Amino acid sequence: MKIIHFSDTHLGYNDLDILDENNINQREADFYDSFSQVVKQIEIIKPDFIIHTGDLFHRSSPSNRAITFALEQVGIIDSFGIPFILIAGNHSTPRTNLSSPILKIFESFKNLYVSYNQEYKKIEFDDVIFHTLPHMNDDTKALSQIELCEKNIDEDKKNIMMLHCSVGAWYLMQEFGEWVFPHDKEYLFSKMDYVALGHWHGFGKVGKHENVYYSGSTERTSLNDKRNSKGFVLLNLENKLSVEYKEISIRGFKTFVIDCDDYEAEVESLELYDIKDNIIEVQLKNLTALQSIDIQTIDIVELFKGAMSVSVKREFKKSSNTVLSDLEAVSLEDFFLEHIKDESDDKEFDRLKDKVKELFSHYDEVHDDIV
Repeated sequence: MKIIHFSDTHLGYNDLDILDENNINQREADFYDSFSQVVKQIEIIKPDFIIHTGDLFHRSSPSNRAITFALEQVGIIDSFGIPFILIAGNHSTPRTNLSSPILKIFESFKNLYVSYNQEYKKIEFDDVIFHTLPHMNDDTKALSQIELCEKNIDEDKKNIMMLHCSVGAWYLMQEFGEWVFPHDKEYLFSKMDYVALGHWHGFGKVGKHENVYYSGSTERTSLNDKRNSKGFVLLNLENKLSVEYKEISIRGFKTFVIDCDDYEAEVESLELYDIKDNIIEVQLKNLTALQSIDIQTIDIVELFKGAMSVSVKREFKKSSNTVLSDLEAVSLEDFFLEHIKDESDDKEFDRLKDKVKELFSHYDEVHDDIV
């Protein structure tokens, strides 16, 4: 029995304000592309079952484009004639009962089985039972649903548990309303042939449980997620459990750290190969206030021609005579000027003083517009 397990596809996600040739947000298009890659692999591998463990969409009220894309792709999967079991994650579960669950739109597909009502649902076939536990907003209700799951285990069949949650604090995503599976109920995992998890965006086995896996997301929903490997799980349940990770192609992400103690040398030593269409993060370390004026973001971006996006993070060198009261007593502009004065002669300070005032004046104008 071959099963493809994927999760956290977050259709409709977008950021970076970059459009592709079709005037679609480029990052949104990246998520559609990664989903399409999994669908193509399903057609090639031809598994016996397909399971998706939540967060099909990035929002519980996705855009028309995200819904249209999902319906088209699920229609393709449905045409393969392979049972497809899909549960709701926290991103696709309404926070109130006033909203209709988005996954209801898939109920008309012949080979699709959806579980989204924040309750246990048993989906049974001749030789396997899928015990589905979608995202739960109510921890109290979740306990009763877990007990229902245990009561429905059939030792004469394969038993696969599907969850969208954190198993332990390590896998928390620091999101509103995320569900943490009760530690004292983890014994239930040993009664299953496989436990398929969604929510955590990295692939991997969970702790001591040999049969419990997160498949990970198919794209990164934050620049804090620096994983360059995304994909899905292919498992085999013939004799004993066999889990294989299948990687798909996603947009590259690279981080470059520049130590500003020797800025020029660090820039010259940058290895700028294979950065085309990548997302680039540049970290400026040990930066002084004086350097921060001269090192312009636009000049940093120019170094990485061909990259899709370049973000710059500045980490200032800590001064031994800087105390918290200094920050509280003066404005940021005055504090910044004081640093420059300490690090430059009178002529240089006069040159930079007007530039600093101009920069802060521009910041104030922008800030007032936003407010």
